[in-house]
Amino acid sequence: MNFFSKLFGTKQEEDITMKKSNIGIILGSTREGRVSPQVGEWVKKLADQRGDAHYTIIDIADYKLPLLGEAGGDASGAAAWSEIIAKQDGFVFIVQEYNHSISASLKNALDYLRVEWNDKAAGIVSYGSVGGARAAEHLRGILSELSVAHVRVHPALSLFTDFENGTELKPADVQAASVNQMLDQVIPWTTALNTIRK
Repeated sequence: MNFFSKLFGTKQEEDITMKKSNIGIILGSTREGRVSPQVGEWVKKLADQRGDAHYTIIDIADYKLPLLGEAGGDASGAAAWSEIIAKQDGFVFIVQEYNHSISASLKNALDYLRVEWNDKAAGIVSYGSVGGARAAEHLRGILSELSVAHVRVHPALSLFTDFENGTELKPADVQAASVNQMLDQVIPWTTALNTIRK
């Protein structure tokens, strides 16, 4: 008898484990010349090979979110942002380090919502001169406040060794293994947290 059988019984276990979760791969940068789309596509390619969830790239830049509380913003973008995040069961954040933290666009996008984030799981893939480690640690604090369970394994890409000329993603082989190890943690946490939200 496995973990879900003990908690919920055989029928509920089947319902939980047979339904594939929706995992949003969130691109955390909107600036011109960004490399986050490359990183997101690479993560999605690896994730899709697993066949254990429905993975979708979600680009903050597509939603044109004004600064939270700023007058005269486009309400349709905010509504669409709320809708796409609400549909996800879990997340992988593609995070770049700006001045020892996350980008302003990602912080703004996180702040825009609350319940849409709650009781979901997330992994982090970061990049920067020191692998984006400081941005990832800042993001963990924000995710905790939003009741997002972030997993331990954290692929960290170096601009010096995983990108050619700092612009073209060419990750070391070990990074793919790290992404899969991260997803090995995200998927069961997502499945478990689905039971809280139902």
